[in-house]
Amino acid sequence: MLMALTALSIDIMLPALPQIAAEYRIASDNDRQLVVFGYLIGSGPGQILFGPLSDRWGRRPVMLIGLGIYLVASALALFAPSFGWLLAARALQGFGAAAPRTVMLASVRDLFRGAQMARVMSLIMTVFLIVPVIAPAIGQALISVSHWKAPFYFLFGFGVVAFIWASRRLPETWRPLPPGVKRVGLGRAFVRVVTTRQTMAYLLASGFMLGCLMSYIASSQQIFVEIYGMGPWFPLAFAGTAAAMIAANFINARIVLRFGPRRVSHMAVVAFLVVALTFLVTTQVSGRPPAIVSWIFLALLTGLFGLTAQNFNALAMEPQGEIAGMAASILGTYTTLAGALFGWLVARAFDGTVAPIAAGFSILAGLTILTILAAEGRLALPGLRPRL
Repeated sequence: MLMALTALSIDIMLPALPQIAAEYRIASDNDRQLVVFGYLIGSGPGQILFGPLSDRWGRRPVMLIGLGIYLVASALALFAPSFGWLLAARALQGFGAAAPRTVMLASVRDLFRGAQMARVMSLIMTVFLIVPVIAPAIGQALISVSHWKAPFYFLFGFGVVAFIWASRRLPETWRPLPPGVKRVGLGRAFVRVVTTRQTMAYLLASGFMLGCLMSYIASSQQIFVEIYGMGPWFPLAFAGTAAAMIAANFINARIVLRFGPRRVSHMAVVAFLVVALTFLVTTQVSGRPPAIVSWIFLALLTGLFGLTAQNFNALAMEPQGEIAGMAASILGTYTTLAGALFGWLVARAFDGTVAPIAAGFSILAGLTILTILAAEGRLALPGLRPRL
């Protein structure tokens, strides 16, 4: 439930974007994507704050503080007098929801490491990804019987339930250090994270790949509705691509213990680049590929993303056991802000075709591979002895 908060807060709004644009008389259609990116921009600073706090105060109290902020922001969004105020409320929503994301990642690192950590994160992500399958349909149903504010009422109610559940059922995984052992200071912890080669390489790689996902999410309504005229079928088309990610995370949880997070993620990102380039060539040859062709490409790409994301996170977090909260906050902050920036740049290039998103995917996947090569010297592909 707690990990689902971010996905729900983003995806439930997608069907309402045209109504929000009309309500606030937004001049550019691409500006309505800011409802998505405003949330992500707020989430970044929240993660850099809540991670270190959870290392000092414990995971549970920080989680509850963040959920309280989320509830306040959800209420403010309901009464936003202008588009600017709505974006501010969305940023505050993202800030508050950063606590569950950061704390849950740190909690997993409290309990697991290495391939086992990647497996657990994949299982968590499998449940988390069920939300994108159903969230647009929920949003579509809500606005069909009410108006564009209905999803915000739903988010407020969901936040109340999450707060009550966390206050009663969430266990504390953080443990104080033994007497006489000093905790690593914030400054030293930060330096340790940013000077660890493995952590920084996979942090950067995660940011590039998240940019692919965010650009797709922000552009999905325009792709399926404006290009292909799917209208009320948009939630189903979006759910199908999200289902590919669910399947990929489930598969990852089954194979990562055998092959290791490096080999699985490296093979997946190479395959991602090949599929993205094929998609790009298809757009150049045919102009506008048939809807089913674009959908298949997008489903393949989102599925391959599912084989990289949690493995990259696990590889970035693995060396940072003593400062899991700080590491989780830096990882979450950078990947969220980088994902928002790269995703916004790709989504803003929308020109009524799928060519910009295919090109953006290709560039970002290429940068991901170059980053891994710069850090490790080679990819852990079949025929090469992998580092586990």
